[in-house]
Amino acid sequence: MSAPASDLLGRPLRDLRISVTDRCNFRCTYCMPKEVYGSTHPFLPRTEILSFEEITRLAALFLPLGVGKLRLTGGEPLLRRDLAHLVRMLRPLPGLQEIALTTNGALLKEHAAPLHQAGVDRITVSLDSLDPATFAAMADVQTPLDHVLAGIEAARTAGFSPIKINAVIRRGVNEHAILALADHFKDRAYIVRFIEYMDVGETNAWRMEDVVPAAEILATLRSRFALEPLPALYTGEVARRFRHTAPGSGGEVGLITSVTQPFCGDCTRARLSADGQLHTCLFSGAGISLRDPLRAGASDDQLRALIHAAWSARTDRYSEIRFSKTPGPASAPKPEMSRLGG
Repeated sequence: MSAPASDLLGRPLRDLRISVTDRCNFRCTYCMPKEVYGSTHPFLPRTEILSFEEITRLAALFLPLGVGKLRLTGGEPLLRRDLAHLVRMLRPLPGLQEIALTTNGALLKEHAAPLHQAGVDRITVSLDSLDPATFAAMADVQTPLDHVLAGIEAARTAGFSPIKINAVIRRGVNEHAILALADHFKDRAYIVRFIEYMDVGETNAWRMEDVVPAAEILATLRSRFALEPLPALYTGEVARRFRHTAPGSGGEVGLITSVTQPFCGDCTRARLSADGQLHTCLFSGAGISLRDPLRAGASDDQLRALIHAAWSARTDRYSEIRFSKTPGPASAPKPEMSRLGG
């Protein structure tokens, strides 16, 4: 069971996203709306969350199955105390090619340098607008936008390059943010990804009418910027990539099109929730517990066999069947993105 794993549609296992906490200091309306995740929301108790030692042990079991990249997510991963220590534990694992981290950036100013020194290779910051009022409305917090921008600058100073900026675009909310984000981050130190608003979870009141299609986003970008298409860097890359060609720019923009142009056919990503549930799709309703057998004394071989079996039986293609009228995965309850880290 240490050979690379492929699912029933021939998709290899290449990427593992690890949620280190289900808590967040933002209440983004498309992810953790405050009316659901209020002050009395029952977040996971510490005893149910994987320890750093458990995360490291499980991550090591994924690597012989084909995983080369780990991404640390949340919730907000920088809320997990001593996160740089986890990175130092993961970094020496045989076969590990890259450690990435996704954050809202509010705490990044303090943590950027330690994370870089510990061995994080790439940083992604979620930032939906450069307009303070729009930012505050979408994040639904009192944290100033300047804190996030300072975090991005600290990451650049620490040596992260390029830094990826993820922006979820929602109709009637932040379409006006597209050009400002692309302009602000147009030099080669940044990559901006514009993401179609997705129906992740059951709490964000998603409607197709709120989706700004990637084709419309691209038309908006091309109304101001000269863009050159770029080839995919690897099989399974989810973004359609473009490079700014104007002198003095050279940065990159990309489009994540999971609603209007699904990319399930090349998906190579597995997800490990903070409480140790393995999910083979962002939209999969039920996970497979790896924490419980681990804590019950399962051997590495037994745990690796569970992972291999879960991926080998995988048929997930939610985005391709999103609008299917037949009962099944497309109509099943979906986990919240805050548990799986996107």
